[in-house]
Amino acid sequence: MDLSGTPAQPVPVTQQSTGSLSRRMIVTAAVWITLLLTIGGFALDRVLTNAVTRSFDDQLEYVLTALIASAEIGPEKEVRFNREPADQRFLESYSGLYWQVSGKGFEDFPSRSLWDRRLAYGSQHRDLGVHIYDSTQFRDEKLRIIERDVRLPGSPVRWRFQVAGSRVGLDEQIKALRQTLLVSFLMLAIGLIVMAALQTFYGLWPLRKVREEIALMRAGQSRQIDRAMPVEVAPMVEELNGLIAHNERQAEEARRHAGNLAHALKTPLTVIMNAATANADDLGPTVIREATTMRRQVDHHLARARAVGRRGNAHSRADVWPSLESVERAVGRLYSHVRFDLDGPKDLKAHVERQDLDEMLGNLIENAAKYGGGSVFVTVKAQAGFVEFLVEDDGRGIPESERQRLFDRGARLDTGKPGTGLGLAIVRDVAEIYDGTVSLEESEDLGGLLVRLRLPAAT
Repeated sequence: MDLSGTPAQPVPVTQQSTGSLSRRMIVTAAVWITLLLTIGGFALDRVLTNAVTRSFDDQLEYVLTALIASAEIGPEKEVRFNREPADQRFLESYSGLYWQVSGKGFEDFPSRSLWDRRLAYGSQHRDLGVHIYDSTQFRDEKLRIIERDVRLPGSPVRWRFQVAGSRVGLDEQIKALRQTLLVSFLMLAIGLIVMAALQTFYGLWPLRKVREEIALMRAGQSRQIDRAMPVEVAPMVEELNGLIAHNERQAEEARRHAGNLAHALKTPLTVIMNAATANADDLGPTVIREATTMRRQVDHHLARARAVGRRGNAHSRADVWPSLESVERAVGRLYSHVRFDLDGPKDLKAHVERQDLDEMLGNLIENAAKYGGGSVFVTVKAQAGFVEFLVEDDGRGIPESERQRLFDRGARLDTGKPGTGLGLAIVRDVAEIYDGTVSLEESEDLGGLLVRLRLPAAT
C-alpha cells in the first residue's frame, strides 16, 4: 500500500528469453545445409570439370597419336604425312583446331588452319611423354595444347608434334555446367531450408498447444491438460499435470488447515471474551487455560505447515542414522536415567527432510522415555521400499481400544506428566505428508508400547 492508501499493484514478472527455439533450429539447419551443399557442389564441380576437360584432351591426344603414326621422313629430311587428318577443321583458317610439327634446323610444318600463325615451340625442354597445357599466345583465342617429342626412323632430329584446340567450346561447356550446378544446388538449398522450417513449425506445434492449454488453466476454464500429445511431449505434460495436482493439494491442505485452526481458536477466544465481559473471578486461570489450548493448536498447525512446505522438494532425503543419534543425545540429556539402545543398518536414507525426520523421531523417542520404565529400544530397517522405525519402551503399554484415540490432537492418557498431547498427532500428520504411516502396537520384547513408523526410502 502506498502513502495515499491505495493498494500497491503487483509488478508483472517478465520471463527472460534466450531467443526463439524455432529460429535457432531453422538457422542451424540453414547453416548446416549451406555448408554441406557448398562442399558437395565444389567437389562435384571439380569432378565434372575434370571429366569434361579430360574428354577434350582425349580428343586432342587421339589426333596427336594419329599424326605421329602417319608421319615419315621425306627426301629432304623433312616430315611429311602419308595421310592427312580427316577433320575438315584442319583445312579451315582459324577454325580453332590446329596441328604443327617443329624440328631444330627445319621450318615449322603447320596445318592450313593456322594460316599465318605458328604455335610456340621451345627447344629447351623435352616432352618425351605427352605434355598438356593451356596457352594464351594468341590474343584473341585461348588454346589447349598437347605435344610430344618424337624421333622418327631415319632422322636424327627430335621432332615436336603439337595439336591445339580452342578453349572456347570447352569453357562454354564448363560455364553451362557450373550454371546448372549453381541453380540446382541453390534450389535444393532453398527446398531443404523450407522443409526444415516446415518440419520445425510442425514439430514444435504441440508446444503451442501446451501453451494454449496453460492459458486456459490460468483463465479458470480447465484444471489440467487433457489434450493428446506426441510421445516426446507427453512425459512433460504428465509432469506438468502432476505439478498442478500437487499444488492444488497443497492449496487445499492450506485452506483446510486454516479453517481447522480458525475453528480450533474460535471456542477458546469465545470463552475468554465471555469471561472478560462478565468480569469473572477466574478470568486469569481461564485465560491461561484457553491460551494453552490455543498455543497447542497453533504449534500443531505450524509443524504441519512446515512439513507441507518442505515436501515440495522432490530431492529431499535424510540420513537415518545421524538423525537417530542426534535425537538420542538430545533426549538423553532430558532423561538421563533412561537407557537407549539403537540398532539397524547405518546407511539407510529416507525420502524426507532431515528437520521433519528429527521432529518425528524426537516426539516418539521422548514419549517412550517419558512414559516408559527406563529402557527405550529403537530399531531401524529397510522394508519393501520403506524405512521402518520401531520405537519400543518397557512401560505399562496402552490398551488396543485406546491406541487410536492417542492420535487425536490434545489426547493424553497420563495427565500427571507435562505435555501438550500433540506428539503422536504431529508424527501422524507429518508422516502422511510424505506418504508414510505410523501405528501403535505392543512390544513383545519390552512389554510396553511399540510405535511403528514407516517412511519412503530414498533411492
